[in-house]
Amino acid sequence: MLSYIVWSPKPYIVDLGFTELRWYGLLFALGFIISQQVMFYIFKKEGKKEKQVEVLTLYMVIATIIGARLGHVLFYEPARYLSNPIDILKIWEGGLASHGGAAGILIALYLFARKYHDISYLWILDRIVIVVAITGALIRTGNFMNSEIIGSPTDKSYGVVFGREVELRLNYLTSAIEDVEIDRVKKSNLIEGSLESEFQHPVKLVVAFNDKNKLEDVKKFSENQLLNKLQDDNISQHVVFSSDAAFDYNQKGGFIYATTYGDGVPRHAAQLYEAITCVFIFLLLFYLWNKNRSGLADGRLFGIFLIACFGLRFLYEFIKENQVAFEDGLALNMGQWLSIPLVLAGVYFIFQSLKAEKRI
Repeated sequence: MLSYIVWSPKPYIVDLGFTELRWYGLLFALGFIISQQVMFYIFKKEGKKEKQVEVLTLYMVIATIIGARLGHVLFYEPARYLSNPIDILKIWEGGLASHGGAAGILIALYLFARKYHDISYLWILDRIVIVVAITGALIRTGNFMNSEIIGSPTDKSYGVVFGREVELRLNYLTSAIEDVEIDRVKKSNLIEGSLESEFQHPVKLVVAFNDKNKLEDVKKFSENQLLNKLQDDNISQHVVFSSDAAFDYNQKGGFIYATTYGDGVPRHAAQLYEAITCVFIFLLLFYLWNKNRSGLADGRLFGIFLIACFGLRFLYEFIKENQVAFEDGLALNMGQWLSIPLVLAGVYFIFQSLKAEKRI
């Protein structure tokens, strides 16, 4: 039976030396590619021009990136970025907010609708949310590959120990470290009566040193600087290591391996929860459009999307870690406060669409 998962993939697909091809970037781009193809289908079915989709894609890409970046800057870390405005441009360092992306899309679609007289604002909103849902699923999958936007600790059997943060922090501890790996360990493989045999979620940490270093130097480093580093809060929130943890050493294939054990902290895979529900939202909206595209009043699909997407986002935030420290002092975190008006807007648009149907 599944008890917990240790998740620590490399966030990149291939290291090109001068740059890396990352999962997040690939999935982000794939979201727009799939969305464009779906929109080609929708526009064709409704007698619109394909060229309009090409223009729409450009609007969406620019609006999503700018909106999501500015949303993170203004909603989560305004002090940091306003004191160093040039950092706003450093998107590769991370920091995108979905609520900001939503605001950017709303503005872009308003401008798009004004450009084409045969497309109303609500008409394009009803269609665009179909593909926004599938793009959201891919972006959240990218967050999972990056081991970011993690959930809170859980005792559920499907909890995930995010080991990537531990590996990253240890990799930069010294240039003598060549590689760091964290793996799950079966309790049956541990020595009975040992410290690690008492762990609820045992994980094995293997640190590879270049064998140009002397074994005694590796031992001294591991049992002092490395062991002290393992006590950091940024590490212990993922894996708890004892302050007197013992190391085993093995020399093989040009490396000296220092191995110790810790107790993993399983967390909710909140990114995957959101990704999966985004897929269902996509399927629901596409089904409703395909079945009733000529009969649904404007704003109905948009309203359903706002309620489903941001209503679930509000709930998921209860099992997610806050993204920035100031949220710890709030009754609801920033993601929840920003979701409330969008859910209310969804209720409004559904109500208005029902009124419009009655008038018909």
